[in-house]
Amino acid sequence: MNLAVVEVSKSYGALRAVDELSFEAFPGRIYGLLGPNGAGKTTTIRMIMNIIVPDRGRILFDAGAIQTGDKNRIGYLPEERGLYGKMVVNELLLYFASLKGKSRAAVQPSIDRWLERFDLMEWKSKKVDELSKGMAQKLQFVVSIIHDPDLVVLDEPFAGLDPVSTEQLRKAVLELGERGKTILLSTHIMEQAERMCSEILIIDHGRELLSGPVERVKSRFGRNSVVIEFDGDARIIRDCELVANLIEYPRWVEAELAEGANADRLLACLVGKVAIRRFEVVAPSLHKIFVDRLKKKG
Repeated sequence: MNLAVVEVSKSYGALRAVDELSFEAFPGRIYGLLGPNGAGKTTTIRMIMNIIVPDRGRILFDAGAIQTGDKNRIGYLPEERGLYGKMVVNELLLYFASLKGKSRAAVQPSIDRWLERFDLMEWKSKKVDELSKGMAQKLQFVVSIIHDPDLVVLDEPFAGLDPVSTEQLRKAVLELGERGKTILLSTHIMEQAERMCSEILIIDHGRELLSGPVERVKSRFGRNSVVIEFDGDARIIRDCELVANLIEYPRWVEAELAEGANADRLLACLVGKVAIRRFEVVAPSLHKIFVDRLKKKG
């Protein structure tokens, strides 16, 4: 299912939540709708899902307005999670699948496969209220895709997940893309988007900042960043005059070279001061591009 958002706007009183936004998402690709909290991502998704109506613009599914039958071809994981806590896990999944036109017999094998995959099989006959927050979030994802939709809309799917569950969900989303599903992924976590998305649209205050295929977006900003994995004190890198800016992570950093500096000089400056395990000149990360653009905009 192709999805096209065409010059869509939405205001709440004097607040313009979404401002003439346009993009297209295609089968077999993961399209990232990115931005900080409050950027307009969820409002955009709610318009796509026909929960709220745009003030202007059009939303097209396979080049036409949404039809009643199209709703069974869409899976939606909302930002506000909501499951029936008193229902048994298996019955909950059967119920939501039935709302999308699936019979119990047809969908039960798929339910079992997903529960097994997400380490939820032992909870199959227990009430949703007994699940941890992370388990409930994985269950909510299964609810959104159990009817085998053509378009999957995921609003902040990784929020609150531990690293193991995050990786389980990431792999599942990638496989859905490989199976030809159209996937719209909304997130403020740039690292996840960079690892998963074919194309991105970065928005802030409802307006486009950047858009396009991930590698093309990154290439526009040159290769003046160095990824350094090391053991030692990050202050050595932070205080080096060859570094204009630094984004720090546990045990590695992304350093932006100062004007006129080069990577060889930086490497020479650090040798003997920190134990370097990786030193690679790269295009800047989406995280860095995003932070820099917001700074310039502000």
